[in-house]
Amino acid sequence: MTQVETLRPPMNITDRDEKYYRARVTKRADFGPDLWMLRISAGSEFKFVPGQYATLALEHDGKLIPRPYSIVSSPSEDEIEFFFELVPEGALTPLLHKLQPGDEVFMRKTPKGRFLLDTQNGRNNHLLICTVTGVAPFVSYVRTLYKEWQQGRFDGSHKLFLLNGASRPWEFGYREELTHFDIELPWFKYVATVSRPWDHADWPGEIGRADDILRKYADHWELEPNNTIAYLCGHPDMIENSKAILKRRGFLDKASIKDELYWVPSSRPKPKTAGTETGSLETDGRTPALK
Repeated sequence: MTQVETLRPPMNITDRDEKYYRARVTKRADFGPDLWMLRISAGSEFKFVPGQYATLALEHDGKLIPRPYSIVSSPSEDEIEFFFELVPEGALTPLLHKLQPGDEVFMRKTPKGRFLLDTQNGRNNHLLICTVTGVAPFVSYVRTLYKEWQQGRFDGSHKLFLLNGASRPWEFGYREELTHFDIELPWFKYVATVSRPWDHADWPGEIGRADDILRKYADHWELEPNNTIAYLCGHPDMIENSKAILKRRGFLDKASIKDELYWVPSSRPKPKTAGTETGSLETDGRTPALK
């Protein structure tokens, strides 16, 4: 799980340059009016593990505004990729939304996060459930295993099953890539589902929220507590509902469910965590939060 960031006073230039790379945007792709991808070159070595996040920052009104974002890319790639959702009232995503190739962005030199693929506890099935930008760490998982599979370093004994939920079809930023992986890879299955299909009569996939189809596919894929770890990433309601469903299916021990809460609704108590990076508990770009 990644950690909630809390605001701190502006850091001076020396501290900033010690902690952050002056990274540069190399590529941008827009999936819709409020969803986009950026690829960033750190200009130096940046080692991370799939499932971790990086802290990005921009200067605004004399202050450095940082926020954490899950990494989409694999560690084997030369650049770091991110999937953003615009939050108009957010502190950072409106600024990130303006960035174009060639623009500079600060990136903290050290990645963080513990939302990692667990291949050591004896369960070989990995059920991945997400909403919109919550797909980011799962794309990193699959890209990494795909590379290792091509190189003969992964034997396919671990199976990944991804349920990807969104309101509308254009919110699936990585559907084409993941569908291709589903066709090519014997150890990966991908299902996309939309909760607002009435505006998209040509939608060929599943209908409903990700948690709506969870029971169906858990049965179809024969995913049981003794052979499966569940990973939940994205909308807090999806996570809460999916946890309840999984617990009724017998997923009771802590090792069987991992979750990455992307924000905490204002009606719920704020999570109790130790102080971490700089930032805040707002829904800015669906930044990760630790419960």
